[in-house]
Amino acid sequence: MGEPHGIGIVGLGVISAQYLETLGAHPGVRIAATADLDTTRAEAVAAQYPGCRALSVDELVADPAVQTVINLTIPAAHAEVALAALAAGTSVFGEKPLAATLPDARRVMAAAGQSWVGCAPDTVLGTGVQTARAVIDAGGIGTPVAASATWVSAGHESWHPHPDFYYREGGGPLLDMGPYYLTTLFHLLGPVARVVGASSRPRSMRTIGSGPRIGETIPVEIDTHVTGVLEHVGGAVSTVTFSFDGAATEAAPLEIHGESGTLSVPDPNLFDGEVRVRRPGQDAWAPVTERAGYENAGRGIGVLDHLATGSGRVSGEIALHVLEIMTALGESARLGRRIDLTTAPGRPPLVPFTPQATWRQR
Repeated sequence: MGEPHGIGIVGLGVISAQYLETLGAHPGVRIAATADLDTTRAEAVAAQYPGCRALSVDELVADPAVQTVINLTIPAAHAEVALAALAAGTSVFGEKPLAATLPDARRVMAAAGQSWVGCAPDTVLGTGVQTARAVIDAGGIGTPVAASATWVSAGHESWHPHPDFYYREGGGPLLDMGPYYLTTLFHLLGPVARVVGASSRPRSMRTIGSGPRIGETIPVEIDTHVTGVLEHVGGAVSTVTFSFDGAATEAAPLEIHGESGTLSVPDPNLFDGEVRVRRPGQDAWAPVTERAGYENAGRGIGVLDHLATGSGRVSGEIALHVLEIMTALGESARLGRRIDLTTAPGRPPLVPFTPQATWRQR
């Protein structure tokens, strides 16, 4: 093993703790620098890692000790930080979505040059999604013909003290939760050729339900209920629903229907979970016991996977395709017609089952 790979983290909000849990103690990487609008927060995190320094964003992306920038800022800042890193010749792995808008995401990919661009979600590399992928690839449910994906909640303002960005461009249930489900559908069924969508915005204002701003109302600038149909290049048809306008749902998070069976796929927002299969004539679901994927993984595993394999499993090309799907669903809803997509990346290779002890030691 050579010198640890230098990581710089921009944005130290809630999600950063999960990345640090995965990357902070891994022998193959080193947390070299931190940056945040709240400098005290950047300093506090930097103090936990030997040799780590709290810097400005401009200083961090240009620091020779930083080889990859982990971009954990809000969606509206994703493109700005990524472009700054790429201009400095530094690779970047960002939280989803790749950018708040499709034109900005295309700018990011055009600026990549020889640098790597990766993007969350990397939950698709865990044993939940990869086990389902292994069943499909082995013909365990025959040719996939359809899928359904559902995510419904009452909205994040009930628990998040500063939920404003969820209701601005780059937010909403589609861009917030859609990447987990749509990236999973891509890994399981391949790219999407065209979509048709419908959406609504029942409320123009939301009320914050917790924290120092409790009772404050905020404007809703995006649609908060989105549904659509995705026509995959391989022939399967997926039906999706993402909503901030329901109390709850009992619908399965994700099901894949094949000619000879149906797969129940666990929550794509998680790395693990039981994959089950049911075939015609059977009266019960059976758990799948032969697993694939990274065991007990956490956010940041996508960076480790890239450093170990260079497989393209969490590439910017995939994230661009997923963002184009989401953008096209919104465009279809506005125009009332089917939208053809322009991107179609290939499916990356399956992650073979990798015990936690193995990937932790790399």
